Amino acid sequence: MKELQVKKKRKSEDKEEEVLRLKRRWREEEGVPDVTFIIEQLSLKRSEGKIPTAAFLRVSSLLLHVIDQIGPTMVVLREDIRRNIQRLESSYMADPLANSCLAEIIKKEVDAGAARAGESSSRAVLWLTRSMDFSVALVEGLEGDPEASLERLVEEAYETTLKPWHGWISTAAYKVALKLVPHRRKLVELVVGEGEDSDSLKGGIRTLVSLLRPLLSEIHVLLGESRLDRLKSA
Repeated sequence: MKELQVKKKRKSEDKEEEVLRLKRRWREEEGVPDVTFIIEQLSLKRSEGKIPTAAFLRVSSLLLHVIDQIGPTMVVLREDIRRNIQRLESSYMADPLANSCLAEIIKKEVDAGAARAGESSSRAVLWLTRSMDFSVALVEGLEGDPEASLERLVEEAYETTLKPWHGWISTAAYKVALKLVPHRRKLVELVVGEGEDSDSLKGGIRTLVSLLRPLLSEIHVLLGESRLDRLKSA
């Protein structure tokens, strides 16, 4: 009996140590997310068959950084993303080990009947995923049609990704913001950078998008299985 208690205590201590390690690592990596790091994390996910919460949050933070650079015209989308990142990050940091993948976070909330609540982490995952859908569609549009105006590309990306899930209040707010986006060249510079490393970074963005597409599809399946994929905003 005593030996069993010692083993349980050691296991508990090991878990606490691992949780602290993950929290330290998360804080050490704070700041502007690195595209290469995110690609490595998402590639690791492909081999493990899981959707890591940390990598998902890093991608979301990268998206937020780009939108921050665009300026106040995208304040609606920016604040929505920031709120959802904070909500999901709080769940992750509460127990990085138990909440290491999105499926675990969503399953816990579904089992507790809390997934559909307005401030749930599941809703945060849903809206961050939709924001990534929008961003991926926009980046693909920029690459696929070099002559198209940014206003048109943004409008098309919005129509196919976010608009179906927005009520009239959200749609009206986005309509105003989308009309005030910067010039196409400015956005391209923000997304792919400038200077001699531009081609390398552009390749990194393409790789990231190629990894995000199947990842987003898997998250949509996960949300659909939990009957969360049809939720709308006001």
